[in-house]
Amino acid sequence: MYAVFADPKTDFVFKRIFGAEGRKPLLIALLNHLLELDGERRILDVQHLSGDQHVGVPELKLSIVDVKCTDATGRRFVVEMQVLKVEGFEKRVVYNASKAYVMQLRNADEYPALCDVVGVTICNFNLWPERDECGRPRVPMLSRWRMQEQHSGERGLSQVQYVFLELPKYAAGDAPETLIDKWAYFFREAKNLNVVPPALSEGPFRDALEVARTATFSPGEWEAYERAKMAEQDARGALVVARQEGHREGHREGHREGLAEGKLQGKRDMLLRLLARAGIPLTEDERARVQQCADAATLDRWVDNVLGAKTADDVFS
Repeated sequence: MYAVFADPKTDFVFKRIFGAEGRKPLLIALLNHLLELDGERRILDVQHLSGDQHVGVPELKLSIVDVKCTDATGRRFVVEMQVLKVEGFEKRVVYNASKAYVMQLRNADEYPALCDVVGVTICNFNLWPERDECGRPRVPMLSRWRMQEQHSGERGLSQVQYVFLELPKYAAGDAPETLIDKWAYFFREAKNLNVVPPALSEGPFRDALEVARTATFSPGEWEAYERAKMAEQDARGALVVARQEGHREGHREGHREGLAEGKLQGKRDMLLRLLARAGIPLTEDERARVQQCADAATLDRWVDNVLGAKTADDVFS
């Protein structure tokens, strides 16, 4: 039996809801709510930008889902759904927002022409899991970040800002009341719903659910959605399988050269296999760097970095 609503965290459905020109009101509502904009500060219109980012490995390509747009003032938004937690994720978020800022410049442009950038990231994992002595998250489910002078607390240099919504921190159950809770509930539970619940029966939440209703999918769209879900499962399992292969390879090498060196060689071989699968070429110096690495933690970090990497520099960063 088919699900009533498709999972909005997948590439196909996320962009069906927020990336289509005819459904811009849904993207505008999401931005206004997550950025807590009201009154004259509200975003009234957006224009979609090209340049979606895709990972070159078919099994891993859905770890990053994004929609880029700009509003009437020129302010740019990079809206991302991060499905999997990978090492260096925070650095990649900073990189993407910074790139969106500097790429505005053209040969004839000057710095005053640069417009602000806001990185909006919805995380399907705890990015900041730490809790206080009362068991409450130290960083709330919706967090907003910008630069601050360390002595006075004065805020400034607001050209690049960040917003995060950590879905696992949702705690309102089946009765979300705030707009933020309703978005979190929508992203977390849409695929499990059989009917539109009262909490999501109005405004953009109802409309978003209607877009995600599988009965409205054509056969080709349903096939695209099924492929997206399969790719997500492959992405989750890819690193697990790779680590298992490395562990087994390590044991085999360990019998011949000693257990410690065998495990290291297994990790090196695993890394090279993942790079080959990702279509990321290595120079002779880079391949030698892998083979000469004798630190297990470094090799593990490089393996994790393959997820989402486009070049060898991304892996070795």
